[in-house]
Amino acid sequence: MTGKTWAYEDFVEGASLDLGTKLVSAAEIIEFAQEFDAQPMHLDEAAGKASILGGLAASGWHTCAMFMRMLCDAFLLDSTSQGAPGVDLVKWKKPVLAGDMLTGNTTVLAKRLSKSKPQLGLVTMRSELFNQRGEGVFELENTVMFLTRGANA
Repeated sequence: MTGKTWAYEDFVEGASLDLGTKLVSAAEIIEFAQEFDAQPMHLDEAAGKASILGGLAASGWHTCAMFMRMLCDAFLLDSTSQGAPGVDLVKWKKPVLAGDMLTGNTTVLAKRLSKSKPQLGLVTMRSELFNQRGEGVFELENTVMFLTRGANA
């Protein structure tokens, strides 16, 4: 994203980070569903249209996976991330349909240094994905652990 390695100090409360864009294809929806969530609305356009989702729809878990890829590409792979202790909230707000163009952002809600490991910072984030109409389709809140700049893993 910016050519730097993101460390704990680089995250500012209230800052929003762009996650870029992702075009969702029918083929990837079906491929993910065949492997992980083989419900009819994720495997077949007609079944999707007959469901409340209105078309061939990505599994919510697929939406989580696409979000994670966007987060990794935006900054996480170029960071001191040590993973996350869990996820506090996940919401699948609207169906993600074949042909949707997703955009996203992550907002830093809070940050603090670990009391037991001062070289480790905890950054709480709220992430959102939107479709091409600007409708929110996904929301996630969690805390990610980042090493401080210069810390040894």
